[in-house]
Amino acid sequence: MNQNHIPQTLIEKYNIPVPRYTSYPPANYFTPEFTAADYREQIVASNSQSPSLLSFYFHIPFCRRLCHYCGCNAYPMASAEYIDRYIDCLHREMDLVLPLLDRNRKIAQIHYGGGTPTILPVKKLQELNQHLLEYFPQIEQPEIAIECHPGWLDETYWQGLADAGFNRVSLGIQDFQTEVLKCVNRKPSLLPVADIVSLLRERGIRINMDFLYGLPLQTPASFEDTIRKAIDIRPDRLVTFSYAHVPWVNKRQLILEKAGLPNASLKEELFRTAQELLLQAGYLQIGMDHFVCAHDELALARQNHSLHRNFQGYCTRRTTGQVYAFGVTGISQLSTAYAQNTKDLDAYLEAVTQGNLPVIKGYKLNEQEQIVRRVIDTLMCNNLIDWQELSDELQLSIEKIKYLCGYDAGQLEDMVRDGLVDLSENRLEVTPLGKAFVRNVASTFDQLTRNNPKSFSKPI
Repeated sequence: MNQNHIPQTLIEKYNIPVPRYTSYPPANYFTPEFTAADYREQIVASNSQSPSLLSFYFHIPFCRRLCHYCGCNAYPMASAEYIDRYIDCLHREMDLVLPLLDRNRKIAQIHYGGGTPTILPVKKLQELNQHLLEYFPQIEQPEIAIECHPGWLDETYWQGLADAGFNRVSLGIQDFQTEVLKCVNRKPSLLPVADIVSLLRERGIRINMDFLYGLPLQTPASFEDTIRKAIDIRPDRLVTFSYAHVPWVNKRQLILEKAGLPNASLKEELFRTAQELLLQAGYLQIGMDHFVCAHDELALARQNHSLHRNFQGYCTRRTTGQVYAFGVTGISQLSTAYAQNTKDLDAYLEAVTQGNLPVIKGYKLNEQEQIVRRVIDTLMCNNLIDWQELSDELQLSIEKIKYLCGYDAGQLEDMVRDGLVDLSENRLEVTPLGKAFVRNVASTFDQLTRNNPKSFSKPI
């Protein structure tokens, strides 16, 4: 065990439900009082807001097989006719949104998530890309990325992704251990993963690999073997997601309780095992759970404290854009607002077919919440807050920023004593020991969710 092993006393103290802070305010604060008309208004307003770049997201909710661990909005495979109708509505939804955007703005990102986006024929994916790329100019080398389930894809499909314009692929491996995948109802890769990576790299595609720890049957030894296999393949980026047990969101997760879930101490050991191996192999840690090769642009952004994040994940200043989402349950992330589409497939299809934006809820941030979001995002991305840099960026005094985010020196001093945080006059820095609990540190700046009844997952 490395020197950053977390003592059991700290796990018991800090492993409490807190927001993940993939957004601020968290998505369970979105309200139905925010309507499609509000979203339309905010889209128009976004044209004069920063950042000016465009980031687009497509949600493809269908899966050939539902994994027991998944907390995403996913549906069993539908008929070809139904899926075609869904794709048609994605185009229709774009036709409702795109005319509201300034055509001089540039595309920085196009991302696909799910569900399983790769259940769609490559030709359909290419047509969706082209709908956007023909409408707007693009930055040099925009990121066009897709999440892939390798259990179902043959060589022809992988080649087709390159032809469709994708330049980043995320492989949802989760674990290389067959018994673990079987337990969680996930199909192993159809082709050897090393062969897939080689094929994609020949076509200039950058590779992400996603892994999940905290699943039944995982042990430190088995997860070490999985991570070593990944290191041998050498993806550009590797993510070790902590399994979030939220059966109130996805009842299928109750199956995993019967199989036996590791406790917090074992989960922490699984992560530390992976972390130590990846750092030894030359990967650099980004945020809580992302690891990147030294040549990756995220590594440079991390080093100069300019890392950003949106619903597409970590990004650089070069690719940071406001996010406009299409598809069922898609969440748009604008400078001053969030808007979420309906989670009901039939309701989505009906709304878009009738020419209506399918927004079901959202949230408009006031000025104070925008400041708090910037503080929390800075901390979550860089494990560091330089108050003077933030003051210069926001054109506000340090005292004003601290006041707006409810700076609590007493609460932070407790974290200092526990070795999670280092404080100086103008800086707050999360220690290597404290990175597992950066969400807890961020929550000290979050007056909105403090002492509230809403449900959140635990850090470990």
